[in-house]
Amino acid sequence: MRPRLVVDYGLAKRAALAELRSGALTRDDACDAHPYLLRAARYHGEPTDQACPVCGRERLTHVTYVYGDELGRYEGRVKTTADLADMDREYGEFRVYVVEVCQGCAWNHLSVSYVLGHGQEPRSQRG
Repeated sequence: MRPRLVVDYGLAKRAALAELRSGALTRDDACDAHPYLLRAARYHGEPTDQACPVCGRERLTHVTYVYGDELGRYEGRVKTTADLADMDREYGEFRVYVVEVCQGCAWNHLSVSYVLGHGQEPRSQRG
């Protein structure tokens, strides 16, 4: 797998955490994960070794979503890292979004996005 067009949201995360620490952002506003996101983290997420930057009590979980015209019924679904490797070989292009989630305090933040795929046109469009 070779991710391309990578967007790292680390600066936005640091800005949100700075606002939280300064009082410009409330904890309720920072820790507002939707119940579906928390459920996805619990049942389909991949645990990390990173402590939550807000509560410090829980380890963050990564929830990975995929989007792309070729994906059909798989668009918008949660996928594991192993799934991505298979999809990278099967599909021409799709975008991956990784959200970090704390299941303890409900902190969530888009961590990174990138494009995967073999780069060829879909089979249905090839001449």
